[in-house]
Amino acid sequence: MPRYNWIAFVGRVLALIGLGLGQHSGATGQSHPCAKHTTPPHPPAKTQQTEQNESFTLVGAGDIAGCKAIEGARATANLIDQIPGTVFAAGDLVYEHGNAEEFRNCYGPTWGRFRDRTRPALGNHEYGVPNASAYFDYWGAQAGPAGKGYYSYDLGIWHIIALNTNCDAPNLGGCGKGSPQEVWLRQDLSEHPNACIVAYGHHALFSSGIFPRHAIHTELRQLWRDLYAAHADLMIVGHEHAYERFAAQDPDGHADPEHGIREIVVGTGGRSHDPLGFATPNSEVRDADTFGVLKLTLSPHSYTWEFIPEEGKTFRDSGIGICHNQAPQEGQSGPGPQ
Repeated sequence: MPRYNWIAFVGRVLALIGLGLGQHSGATGQSHPCAKHTTPPHPPAKTQQTEQNESFTLVGAGDIAGCKAIEGARATANLIDQIPGTVFAAGDLVYEHGNAEEFRNCYGPTWGRFRDRTRPALGNHEYGVPNASAYFDYWGAQAGPAGKGYYSYDLGIWHIIALNTNCDAPNLGGCGKGSPQEVWLRQDLSEHPNACIVAYGHHALFSSGIFPRHAIHTELRQLWRDLYAAHADLMIVGHEHAYERFAAQDPDGHADPEHGIREIVVGTGGRSHDPLGFATPNSEVRDADTFGVLKLTLSPHSYTWEFIPEEGKTFRDSGIGICHNQAPQEGQSGPGPQ
């Protein structure tokens, strides 16, 4: 019989003993007396590349807290409690006058608990106080430059634009070509040529609201033209206290499934319900009696939308679309709008 290699045997035993000590140390949280203490390495910092591969959540609505009937805002706030991510508030955040007392007593106890992660936009009721001063005081830098109320920010490869759609507001200068906001918008878009783009504001260019003067705001067409030229994907608005989703279309209302902007009206934050009239061209889905929030999941190359209703209601809407500026090249496959 071959001579047993005792040296190798002893070495294996010692190795197994060492392995057992290491496993025991990890299980109990105590180190071996002879072990060298080291600081655990920090997780690697996020890089621009990892952020570009992430998905982000943007959730919210417009037309939110009515001080005379706060239950609707409470119901939609309960939904956002369960949804992490950035919150958008698409104008008319508190009623009736947008003053400091209403922000404190009505918006504060409901959607105010998401204040740190909210990026708001101005509605017409915010101008119930001269120059919307209570709104700017409440939000500070989160609302963009005081007196202007338009700004932008990024979520991964998605560029998010908050617009001030109160085109007749004092000192805003309108929304037409060459106005301060329009010049800013073109410059902002030019600095993000490859981004996927979501814009939101309060008023709609397209809506089936029963009163056209309230529902359709043609003064916004130039801002839409700038967004369309930059291949923007989504426009989110409120003002009509209802939900309505439009097919992708150009600024003149022509269906354009390849390059058009999808508008979603989500004035369902809790204030009240408005009736809708006859469906206007390209209107796909409508509901006028459900409070709820719109949840957007913004991923590389695509996005999904989901309308989440208040507890006890059943209306829902969801779908998926491709980011225009990140669409697959010819010959490649990818998800299409639904």
